[in-house]
Amino acid sequence: MTGFLNIDKTRGDTSAYVVNRVKRLTKSSCGHLGTLDPLASGVLPVGIGNATRLFDYFLSKEKCYRARFRFGKTTPTLDAESEPEGEGRVPEEGEIQAVLSRFVGTVEQVPPQYSAVCVNGKRSYELARKGGEVDLPSRRVRIFSFSLLGRTSPDEFEFSVVCGGGTYIRALSRDVAAALGTVAYTTALRRTASGPFTEENAVPLSSLTAENWQNFLIPTESVLPFPALKVEDERYYHGVGIEQTCGDGVYKIYRGETFYGIGKVEGGVLRPEKKLC
Repeated sequence: MTGFLNIDKTRGDTSAYVVNRVKRLTKSSCGHLGTLDPLASGVLPVGIGNATRLFDYFLSKEKCYRARFRFGKTTPTLDAESEPEGEGRVPEEGEIQAVLSRFVGTVEQVPPQYSAVCVNGKRSYELARKGGEVDLPSRRVRIFSFSLLGRTSPDEFEFSVVCGGGTYIRALSRDVAAALGTVAYTTALRRTASGPFTEENAVPLSSLTAENWQNFLIPTESVLPFPALKVEDERYYHGVGIEQTCGDGVYKIYRGETFYGIGKVEGGVLRPEKKLC
């Protein structure tokens, strides 16, 4: 059995906890497509069985978030998981609107101190918890859109963010505030989409049982954005490249009516990339 379960993660659960629960229910190897912080809720796709071999094809997919930032205070973790500290002003909506365009496109972002980034074999959050200042290099992230949705309280605002993988929304709250000469932290975060997986077809973990989880299983081939190619030449299934008249690119390979895996055509020659069955 292979495919994806699109889990609507509850705030407070870790991504690892969700994967372990799914693993026990399905009795299969599992893995998630992109960590969600415990603070965050929303879309957490979990690959079941051989679907975990396809994660590389989803890393560059867009992710959509709704986030709330509280201005005038910050926290060590840049979210509501630690105590607020510091003092700063609360900007007006117009001020915030004026700086958001600076964060759209390919931007340099320094990950939060409390993050899973590896530093000399240790997680950054492990070092930060011991009181050390972690020197994290900036990384390039892609933000496709960033908009202000409105004011939710005197010092809190809600935003919509569409971004590429590796973007830290907590860091975004820090950097927007810095651009306005103040401080902020993320008070709420929900992922509404991750590539083809959306909150509309996500299922709460509490709704899954060992008896019904297969009813929610999303077929692997249905979420792969590649054209289908039926291959009858048996040499392909023994790892031999075969000539093809279709254009170069990545294809979903079918052996008869059965989805077999991923193949890639280069220079008119099709070769296997990933076998799933």
